[in-house]
Amino acid sequence: MAESAVNFVLDKIKPFFENGVQLLRGVRAELVYLKGELERMRALLRDADAMEESDEELKVWVKQVRNVAYDAEDLLDEFAILQAYNSQSVQMYCPYYRLCGCVKDLKAHYRVAWELQSINTRIRDIFAVYKRLLPKLNAVKGSIFNNPGDTWHDRREDALLLENTDVVGIHKRKKKLVRMLVEGGSGLEVVSVTGMGGMGKTTLVKKVYDDDEVKKHFKPRAWITVSQSFQVEDLLKDIIHKLFDAIRRPVPEGVHDKNSYELKAIIKNFLQKRRYLIVLDDVWHADKWETVKYALPKGKFGSRIMLTTRNAVFTTCSESKSKVYHLKPLPADESWKLFIKKAFLGKPCPPYLVERCECIVQRCEGLPLAIVAISGVLATKDKRRIDEWDFICRSLGAELHGNNKLEDLKKVLSLSFNDLPYYLKACFLYLSLFPEGHLIRRMRLIRLWIAEGFVEAIEGRTLEEVAEDYLKELLNRNLILVGDTTSDGRVKTYRLHGLLREIIISKSRDQNFAAIVKDQNTIWPDRVRRLSIHNALETVQEKRSVPQLRSLFMFGAVARSSMRKYFATGFRLLGVLDLEAAPLKKFPREILDLFYLKYLSLRKTQVKFIPRSIGNLSNLETLDLKKTNVTELPLEILKLQKLRHLLVYRLKNESYAHFYSKFGFSALSNIGELQSLQKLCFIEANDQSCGMTMRELGKLKQLRRLGIMKLRKQDGLALCLSIESLTKLRALSVTSTGESEVIDLHHISSPPQFLERLYLIGRLEEMPNWIPSLNSLARLFLKWSQLEDDPLVHLQDLPNLIHLELLHACDSDMLSFNGRGFKKLKVLGLDKFDKLQCVKVEEGAMPCLEKLTIQRCKSMKRVPSGVKHLTKLKLLEFFEMPNELILKLRPDGEGEDYEEVQHIPDVYSAYWRDGGWDVYSIESFGEIENAPVRRRHDQLRPLWKV
Repeated sequence: MAESAVNFVLDKIKPFFENGVQLLRGVRAELVYLKGELERMRALLRDADAMEESDEELKVWVKQVRNVAYDAEDLLDEFAILQAYNSQSVQMYCPYYRLCGCVKDLKAHYRVAWELQSINTRIRDIFAVYKRLLPKLNAVKGSIFNNPGDTWHDRREDALLLENTDVVGIHKRKKKLVRMLVEGGSGLEVVSVTGMGGMGKTTLVKKVYDDDEVKKHFKPRAWITVSQSFQVEDLLKDIIHKLFDAIRRPVPEGVHDKNSYELKAIIKNFLQKRRYLIVLDDVWHADKWETVKYALPKGKFGSRIMLTTRNAVFTTCSESKSKVYHLKPLPADESWKLFIKKAFLGKPCPPYLVERCECIVQRCEGLPLAIVAISGVLATKDKRRIDEWDFICRSLGAELHGNNKLEDLKKVLSLSFNDLPYYLKACFLYLSLFPEGHLIRRMRLIRLWIAEGFVEAIEGRTLEEVAEDYLKELLNRNLILVGDTTSDGRVKTYRLHGLLREIIISKSRDQNFAAIVKDQNTIWPDRVRRLSIHNALETVQEKRSVPQLRSLFMFGAVARSSMRKYFATGFRLLGVLDLEAAPLKKFPREILDLFYLKYLSLRKTQVKFIPRSIGNLSNLETLDLKKTNVTELPLEILKLQKLRHLLVYRLKNESYAHFYSKFGFSALSNIGELQSLQKLCFIEANDQSCGMTMRELGKLKQLRRLGIMKLRKQDGLALCLSIESLTKLRALSVTSTGESEVIDLHHISSPPQFLERLYLIGRLEEMPNWIPSLNSLARLFLKWSQLEDDPLVHLQDLPNLIHLELLHACDSDMLSFNGRGFKKLKVLGLDKFDKLQCVKVEEGAMPCLEKLTIQRCKSMKRVPSGVKHLTKLKLLEFFEMPNELILKLRPDGEGEDYEEVQHIPDVYSAYWRDGGWDVYSIESFGEIENAPVRRRHDQLRPLWKV
């Protein structure tokens, strides 16, 4: 983390030398010295950062480096603000103001020179301490890298000795893994078991390794425990010893004197004509695995390599088949069973403790190591002292850090964080700012990381693309969990395991990375840099000084129009301000003075008006006004040349549940000036100058997502010409002024080749001939299209189409799904086909379809013909469909179409009544009027909820 802080300062120094900034000689000299010393310090920090937990004195030294870096960053930021304001004064016509500006600039230079000199003196002192620590640093480094058999690996070996009676919920998992080993092809296969730390990977794989069927199938077998930082030669020698011991033969002479090449040759020759199983337990890094795998011959004997790892990304073996088994958390019933076994030694839980114990088990989220560790602590508690059990239930985080018996659990969870590369540590700590159980939106997190400066620029890639890779790496390392996904497989939200969150909150606090305020008793660091307020702003002590604050979040907090009541000095260095869902009615004026502000979210507030002075926020990159009452933006928004994401729209529910009205903001005729825009949603294009606006869109070459509303037919040609220029476009949404207004999009000859999502709401009459050429298209929504021909003919060959929804798309009385069509389609929705009587599904059509929704097709009297061919269909739902169709699905022997759908796990029908959905399962279709309601409106997702 100290390395990241130093990198931030070096990035802040660059502009002073690159942009022709006029500096006094003293300031320039001190900056040159500071730059050189920080670069030298950065080279030392990577090892020190990794080892600071091993030595208290080293930890203090790293903290000093981090603090001096923070102070230097604050000084340079304040100096840059002064220069910007003084530059404005110098440019003024009035000589008096010009003179005042020059005097202020001179004073600022002298002050900065003096403070830089003080910082450089501190750095010299820090280096002096480093020289004194160097022998200890080398000793600690040697200890870490040369002694892999530490406490953690001792604990791993304990997992190998567990009896079957000590584990819970392992039988099904073990059986599946045994099948993966003994079945399959004759070539070498790699089976990787991956999951977060403490999930029980070693325990499970050891039970598989010792299974009688596995023992009989593979000879020889070898179990190798891989340390986090092993030496290649030592690992190869270990493999040789285990293999020769397995067949009770002596190890070849001179093994200890051979190099890695010779050792690999011995292993390869030994295994060449054998069906072997080798388990590599606890593999951390791809480069380590690469050094070993070439010693293992592929052969044609059905050999297997099994890995346990926290990192799923490198679990492939070149030219060998690979299988990955993702070990999931224990389900609730097995978690409870394991808890009772350990906390009460198999005896029933006392009734008066059940509620508290259920709370504790729920907090463990199915993590076996956590359940075992915490239940072990509780087993020593007096069962009559309900208050002690209640305390652990309420304060599990504090117990995790204060109870020595949970030290192993804490270490296991911390290992994954300590192993992160420096550029991911800050990104991961950032997740501590979000409340427990919060689903973190993917794009929200990406934009925040970019605004914070955590994402490193890579030539040829956008910062957003690099940040996506960061998220994938954290996911592959099992440090974050997927919350929700879209129908086409994109991750919408992530979440964090509760206990892992407690670990990074502690690290965040120790490193002065962030402070989380829940009540008035929360202790803040003296110089807080990131602040997350949960529940209420009133918990903040009035007139707190936060001059170094860089980020401010409010989750469920009461934010007032003026926040100076709580923050006396303001927050002039603030770069991130997230006020999502705060009950704001007016745009806070303090925001307009935030020179460094890059990210501003007023999402879900009641703000209506954006002042013209927003043009002063020259560094703003994200402006999120989604679900506010803003309908127009001032022209001054065009001054924001760094703006990358402009989100301004709101939804209004109509009387019928699955319809809504969407409103954007009035189009700006010179929108093309915002050259950095990547996301623009939604502009309303129904005024006289919208033709010019449509042409301006073609200048936004970086655009990835574009949303347009209220498009008129006469502006279609201009929009088509612009779309052809937007070669990086991934998502396009176009809505006409009304149901009968034509969307004229037939003039595109060269559509964006990477377009993945297309939403067209308005009359088309004919299918645009460029849509069938969109090979990357995954989601297609057509509404009010009123096509003259069957649209399926044009769409069935789209190679990557996963989700298709059609609402009043044509007037045909029959839709036919060809046997060779829609090879990847998983979700299909048909809505308001007034004349549709028959849907025909040929054998072989839609082989991957999992969900089929049909709604408001009043002429349809029979279930789709051939639906029985959809063997992967999991859900068939009908909304507001004729009773005649529904009654034919009765399971009582009288339903003519029941056999067509009996293979589908979930079939239901829903009707809108009294402001909600009444939902009936297939078992109730014979008595819909009297059948029990199964679920209500808030649990459904009818069509067009997008």
